[in-house]
Amino acid sequence: MRALLLALALCCVGARAADDAEFEAARRGFVARPEGQIKAEDGRVVWDFADYAFVQGEPPPTVDAKLWRHARLNNEIGLFKVTDSPAGTIWQLRGFDLANLTLVEGQTGWIVIDTLSSRETAAAAMAFARRHLGERPVSAVIFTHSHVDHFGGALGVIAADEARERRVPVIAPEGFLDEATSENLMVGTAMGRRAAYMYGQRLPRSTTGSVDTGLGKAVAIGRVGILVPTQTVSGAIQELLVDGRRLVFHNVAGSEAPAEFVIALPEYRAFCGAELVSQQQHNLLTPRGAKVRDATKWAAYLDQAQDWARGADVMFNAHQWPVFGPARIQQLLAHQRDLYQFIHDQTVRGINAGLNAEEIAEQMRLPAALAADPALRGHYGALKFNVRAVYQFYLGFFDGHPSHLDPLPPLEAARRYAQLAGGVDALAAAGQKVLDAGDARWAAELLRHAVLADGSNRPAREALARSFEALGYRAEAATWRNFYLTGALELRDGPPARGLGLETLGDMLALVPVERFLERSAASLDPAKAEGLKLTVNLVFSDLGDSYVLQVENSVLHHRKAAPDPAAQATLTLAKPVYLKLMSGQLKARDALAAGELSFSGNPFALAQFFGLFTAAPGNFAIVTR
Repeated sequence: MRALLLALALCCVGARAADDAEFEAARRGFVARPEGQIKAEDGRVVWDFADYAFVQGEPPPTVDAKLWRHARLNNEIGLFKVTDSPAGTIWQLRGFDLANLTLVEGQTGWIVIDTLSSRETAAAAMAFARRHLGERPVSAVIFTHSHVDHFGGALGVIAADEARERRVPVIAPEGFLDEATSENLMVGTAMGRRAAYMYGQRLPRSTTGSVDTGLGKAVAIGRVGILVPTQTVSGAIQELLVDGRRLVFHNVAGSEAPAEFVIALPEYRAFCGAELVSQQQHNLLTPRGAKVRDATKWAAYLDQAQDWARGADVMFNAHQWPVFGPARIQQLLAHQRDLYQFIHDQTVRGINAGLNAEEIAEQMRLPAALAADPALRGHYGALKFNVRAVYQFYLGFFDGHPSHLDPLPPLEAARRYAQLAGGVDALAAAGQKVLDAGDARWAAELLRHAVLADGSNRPAREALARSFEALGYRAEAATWRNFYLTGALELRDGPPARGLGLETLGDMLALVPVERFLERSAASLDPAKAEGLKLTVNLVFSDLGDSYVLQVENSVLHHRKAAPDPAAQATLTLAKPVYLKLMSGQLKARDALAAGELSFSGNPFALAQFFGLFTAAPGNFAIVTR
C-alpha cells in the first residue's frame, strides 16, 4: 500500500511539473500585454482585451477542468520574444485574434508570417510591436495557408499600394489564392452561420459562456482583405532567400488546409509548423463545415516534419505558444503523427468489423502515451468527431442500414415520435425526467424531437436548453461547448437578427474570379421560378474587357466566357465592383441602373425575369428549432 501511495504521489508531482513547464513555455519571452479595445472605423468593437480576464485560478463547475487549463494557457497574450540568433530575433504577437502574427527580423525589416483575420486586429498588433520594438519596415509577407485567420488582416500589416511600390515579396503555397478566395464562397452562408456556433460568437464571455475556442480566445469580426502573392512555393520543397535570410519551405497541401506549407529557418534554429501542428488535437472534419481532411496524409507530413525540424531549438506555430527544446519538438511531432494515424487505422478497423461511425466513436480510446500528452487533447478537434470524419472519408454519410436509405425529414419524424409518446407535452416531460436524473445526452435527444414537433412549446425549449448547458459545461472541446451553449442561447432568444454578409469580405472579393460568383449564382437559382424557362443573357464587364453568356435551361444556369450572343434576350454591362455589390446585397439592380452604374439593352422584361430567378440565402436561418 505504501508503495502504491508513493507511486501515486510521484505521478502527481510529475503531472504538476509538466503543467508548470507548459505555463512556463506559454509565458516565456514575455515583453508586454495589450489593454483596451480594437475598434472598426464605425466605432464597433472588433476585439476587447479584457473579455477573458476572468479566465484565471481554479476551474469553475461550469467548465471542464482540462479545457479551463487550456483556456488559461491561451490567455497568456501579448508580445513575446520567441528566440534570439545571430541572424536576428523572432517575435510573436498572441491574443490579438484567433491566430498568431509572427515577426522574423530580417536583414532590412520584418518578415511577417501570417496576418490574422482582420485589418483592424493586424494593424493593432503591428502598432503594438513597433511601440515596443521600434520602427522597422515590412520586408516580406508570408501566408502559411489558405484559411482566413492567416491572411485576412494583410492590409493591416501593409497597404497594397505600398507593397506593390516597394516590391515587397508576398509568399504563399501553390494554389493559395484560389483556395483562399473561393473556399467559403459556394456555401459561405451556411458555413458562416455554423462558424458562429463553433466559435461562440454570440456567447457572453463568462464561466457560463465562451471561455476559449481551442485554437485561441475568439475570432475577430472585422474587415477581411488579402494580398496577391508575388511568389508561390511549388513542389515538395523550395528554398528561398527572404530579406537576406535562408528559409526552406515544405509543402503540406491537403493536410490542415488545401494549400499550406511549413518553414524551416535554419539560421534561427527554428521551425514554423504553421497549422500542421497545434497544442491540441485538430479537426479532420470541422464542425463549421468543410471538406474532410486526409488523416493519413496529415500523419505522413508530421513524420517528415521530424526531419524538417531537426536542428531547431524552438517550433512556433500559427496558433498558441511555441514548443521549446529539440526533444519536446520531436516528441510532439511523433505524438501528433501517431494520433492521426491511430484514429485513421482504428476507425478503418471498426469499419471492416461492420461497425458504424457512432459505434466506433463510442468505443475509441487513445493509447496511454498519447492520452497523457496535453497537446493531443480534444480542445478544438474532438476524438469522436474525427472518427466520424474518417468514416465519412471512406464511406460517406450512409451507414448501410436500409432504414436510412430514405429516412423521414427531421420535422416529420419528430411529429411522429411526439405522437407515439402521447403528444409533445408528454415527450417533453419524459425528456425533463431524464435530464433530472442526470442523463443530459439522452435528454437532448428526446427533447430535440419535442422542440422540432412544436417549436412554440416553451417548456420543451427550456428543457432542451438546459440539457445543452449540461453537455456544454462538461465538454472538453471548446468547439463542442460553444455549439451546445449557442444552441441553448438560441432556444431562449432566437437566431440573430441578421447573418454575416459578404460585404465584410469586400477587400478580398475583388480578387475572386468572376466564374466563382457565377457558380454561386447557379446554386442560388429557384427551380420552381425557372421551370420551363429558356433564357439567355449577356454579362459584359466594362472594366475587364470580358464577357460571359449566361443561359437558363432545365432550371439550371450555365455560363461560358465568350463574346456576347446576338440572340440573347438581354445584355447587361457593368464594372466588376458594381457586380460585387450586387452579388453581396449592398446594391439593388434598379438603384444601380438609376445611378448609371450599369446599362442594359434588349428586352427589359427578360432581364427582370432573369434577376427574379435567384433567392438570397438568409445567413440567420434556424438551427435548433428545425
